[in-house]
Amino acid sequence: MGDFNKLEPIKAAQKFINKYFQYCDGALLAGSVVRGEATETSDLDIVIFDNTFSSSYRESIIDYEWQIEVFAHNLNSYRDYFESDYKRARPSLPRMVSEGKILKDNGVIESIKCEAKELIAKGPEKWSDETIKTKRYFITDSLDDFIGCNSRAEGIFIANTLAELVSEFVLRTNNRWIGTSKWIIRSLRHFDVNFADQFVDAFDMFYKNGEKQKIIKLVDELLQPYGGRLFDGFSLGKK
Repeated sequence: MGDFNKLEPIKAAQKFINKYFQYCDGALLAGSVVRGEATETSDLDIVIFDNTFSSSYRESIIDYEWQIEVFAHNLNSYRDYFESDYKRARPSLPRMVSEGKILKDNGVIESIKCEAKELIAKGPEKWSDETIKTKRYFITDSLDDFIGCNSRAEGIFIANTLAELVSEFVLRTNNRWIGTSKWIIRSLRHFDVNFADQFVDAFDMFYKNGEKQKIIKLVDELLQPYGGRLFDGFSLGKK
């Protein structure tokens, strides 16, 4: 981590639990430090379960020279977050719980971990044909804007939007979880490393030198099995 005076993640997390949540029912250390992907700016993600909490909350604290993100839940509230994450197809809390290293357990963690693992294995809700059609339209709309754009500044942000739409489409049509920010590419790599590399290369070429053709080809190949680009005849909300 570059700071040799800083406590190891697991030691810092354990001290933090003993200091602030010694009476909790269970606690987990999650995130990049558990996956072996920590960087100089990584923090400690700590999930707390305590049935005396009236509701869930999130809090950011600096202690033991670590930035610490606390995700606090009682023994029922986490299920609302599991359900919300399932509906938005972004399993943030289930992933933290399933991967998390146990810091404390009064007999509640194993069953919660099982719920999280079952949810992740199940995958997100399958898109309907109507949803796929709608997503095709919005991808087509962004692609048309991208192709016709002559402004470098505008093109950068159109490409950003297109990247999010395309990553969402390929993952959801293959019943895979999606993500935002760094989890876009992580989710794509979990799905298909070759496609993820192709995706990065296409957008990298545009960001570096303005070359659009690889992105256009990528989008057209993605949409082709679903009927290709969609504009003519599309309707939303018409009765």
